[in-house]
Amino acid sequence: MKKLSYIVLGFLIGAFATYYFCPRDLGEGVVDVEIIKPRGVIAPGQAKKLNDNWTEYREAAVDSAAKKQGRNKDDRSTWWSLNDIENYIAYSKHVTDSLKYDMTGIRVYLGVYGDNAGQTKKNLTTMFLVPTVKKGKANASMNPFNFSFQNNGDCPECPPLNEGSGGGSGYPK
Repeated sequence: MKKLSYIVLGFLIGAFATYYFCPRDLGEGVVDVEIIKPRGVIAPGQAKKLNDNWTEYREAAVDSAAKKQGRNKDDRSTWWSLNDIENYIAYSKHVTDSLKYDMTGIRVYLGVYGDNAGQTKKNLTTMFLVPTVKKGKANASMNPFNFSFQNNGDCPECPPLNEGSGGGSGYPK
């Protein structure tokens, strides 16, 4: 009986030590993420000034070129849902990885739908996103003078993201 009490006491001490000294996850899925302000973030007042400058210097020319006046003006911004943006970034990373590129960012382009886009989009502005890449290590050239594909070049094989929602009349006042 005396040996059994030592065994039980050993289990209790072992359980106690395990509880207090072994690492454990304190939160279900809780991850500490450092929030870093990206380079290029501007104040809302500066964005308003940029928007006002576009209105002053470009709006009439763009509307005239699009042959739209009054309520049917050309879009000046495009909106994508956060879910669409996050999915596109994940999708682009997958595509660029499979092509042996290192994705470095995303570039925004302006485009025009043209005459054959249907009445609602005919000759109107659109915006689309394209991943930018640098050559991956597997495809990197050993030639130090090979400048044919520099950092932050567009990924020529990657499908761009288009079809955002048309924007409003400008940045909020």
